Amino acid sequence: MRPGHAGYRSALTTVRIEMDKENDNAYENFPFRLIVFSVLVNIAIYGVGVAILSGLGPLLAGLYLIYCIGVEMHVMKTGCVDCYYYGKWCAFGKGKVAPLFFKRGDPGRFIARTISWKDLLPDMFVVIIPVIGGIALLLQDFSWTMVLLISILMALSSGGNYVVRSKIACRYCKQRELGCPAEQLFAKKQ
Repeated sequence: MRPGHAGYRSALTTVRIEMDKENDNAYENFPFRLIVFSVLVNIAIYGVGVAILSGLGPLLAGLYLIYCIGVEMHVMKTGCVDCYYYGKWCAFGKGKVAPLFFKRGDPGRFIARTISWKDLLPDMFVVIIPVIGGIALLLQDFSWTMVLLISILMALSSGGNYVVRSKIACRYCKQRELGCPAEQLFAKKQ
């Protein structure tokens, strides 16, 4: 969906209405509708990335998809296992998925952990890799479709993630109240 499209406006309006109905208290378990919205943003980012990279061949698109799954598994292994939401419904649903693959960690480790921008590079590469691939394809053979796909990817990764993280995930996160290294990173004065 593109900005200005009725379905796009409807989805954003629904999220705004849901957020306006809620107070600023943290969720013990996030509502399913918010989890679905958050997951759909991530799936859309991965899907557009695959669509872009498929122009360079199915092998590269497949490797990218494997990379995306690897990033998600890494997040669950290094973060979700120690998070308050382990075994619960977090904003991304990973609190319920992580126990299927990994044993419970130490919640104290989550709070004590510090992260830097370097730690976020694997997540950033989820967007950077298809953008570079898309630019390479544009240099090879210009296509408005590719320009549109790159634009959608950039909009989802910036605007979509902004809505998910600032209006849903972080705003109502119990772990944020207990201590979150990501919040500490983003709250630093620039």
